[in-house]
Amino acid sequence: MNNKENRTVYVWPDLAVMEFLTAIALSIILLVWALLVNAPLLEIANPGISQNPSKAPWYFVGLQELLVYFDPWMAGVVIPSIIIFCLMIIPYVDNSPEGRGQYTFSLRKFALINFNIGFLMWLILIFIGYFLRGPNWHFYWPWESWETEKKIAETLWSPPTWIGLCGLAAYFALGMGIPPVISREFYRRRGRTKYMLVMLSILLMYFVPVKIFLRLAFDIRYVLVTPWFNV
Repeated sequence: MNNKENRTVYVWPDLAVMEFLTAIALSIILLVWALLVNAPLLEIANPGISQNPSKAPWYFVGLQELLVYFDPWMAGVVIPSIIIFCLMIIPYVDNSPEGRGQYTFSLRKFALINFNIGFLMWLILIFIGYFLRGPNWHFYWPWESWETEKKIAETLWSPPTWIGLCGLAAYFALGMGIPPVISREFYRRRGRTKYMLVMLSILLMYFVPVKIFLRLAFDIRYVLVTPWFNV
């Protein structure tokens, strides 16, 4: 066996020292950034005049951007609750001994790829909401001036309820049924309950970019419209 493959790396001092040096480097970067970049206070708030656009702090701008594509109840309550719940159940549905104590991509491809895609999606929403949304929450490219008011025609529409139900049913049915056909091992290693939880979490996560695509490409406001909520 290759000695390099059999090499053991300990938490102390190997990992701890690297984390300590990384923390110092990040602290220096943040200190230099704070010294070089001016962050002036705005004028005193006027209750009678709201900023346009009025934006949440950067860490909430992603939720604000979701309001463009989803019902407020979905964007502000349901989606954040699903994200928190899915993150909480990770230790219970992904308890495979593979990769424990090892920092390797090969043993955790499925988990790492999907987690990083979800994290990147959230960063993209924050970037778009913070930097590319101008007055009246219209989309502005970086080279476009906010002084030029955009007037966008309202062409949004929603399909009939039965079409929305059939579309959602097909999306989740195919998402649940295709992986076992491609790889029986993927289903067998997790069992029925864990497989259902994992795939439901994955399908809910990818439904967000699917819904955004439907909005941008086909002007679909909601996939499913009901008297109680809209999706």
